[in-house]
Amino acid sequence: MALRIFRSPKDAEVPDEVLIAQYKTSGDLAVVGQLFKRYAHLVYGVSMKYLKNEALAEDLSMQVFEKLITSLKEHEVNNFRPWLHMVTRNECLMLLRKDKQTTVTPLEPSRTEGEDEVMEFAAEDHLDDVTWKEEQLELLEEAIRELNEEQKMCIELFYLQKKSYQEVAEATGYDLKQVKSYIQNGKRNLRIYMEQRNAG
Repeated sequence: MALRIFRSPKDAEVPDEVLIAQYKTSGDLAVVGQLFKRYAHLVYGVSMKYLKNEALAEDLSMQVFEKLITSLKEHEVNNFRPWLHMVTRNECLMLLRKDKQTTVTPLEPSRTEGEDEVMEFAAEDHLDDVTWKEEQLELLEEAIRELNEEQKMCIELFYLQKKSYQEVAEATGYDLKQVKSYIQNGKRNLRIYMEQRNAG
């Protein structure tokens, strides 16, 4: 059975960034709980996509909640939704790698459409290698963190949240020409970074 308590709609009156700032100041766990309720459906959905098991997805959702208690204090989070998406995915991948060490046929995570587009330059002869794909996903996340703020924000909104150019422009305040430029340049920088790391 899926976690029904995780189906709460987002109470959008207080921005995510304000709640995060409140938590860093007060340490009130109820604030983390409020944030998690907003996006619990996202955490559970990502967990199900990777783990394909309701019980495991529920357990991992609670692990993510516990991780937020410390991670939100340790990191500067400027765009909570895509950051939470990546945290959840990382937890799933770690669980899958652990499972791979103890089982013969581990579950294979699937990349999102956006990730496929960003990683289109990956060598095709590696596409059946689950371990290689996981390593490249981790390298991709590392590469995204190295982008400047404008490129990182546009890449995350366009690929991870699957927003259109117009929606990215509305969310960031950049005009369409800037958005397209940031995405194009960001994607090129991701390619260069990953090719250099893979070559090294």
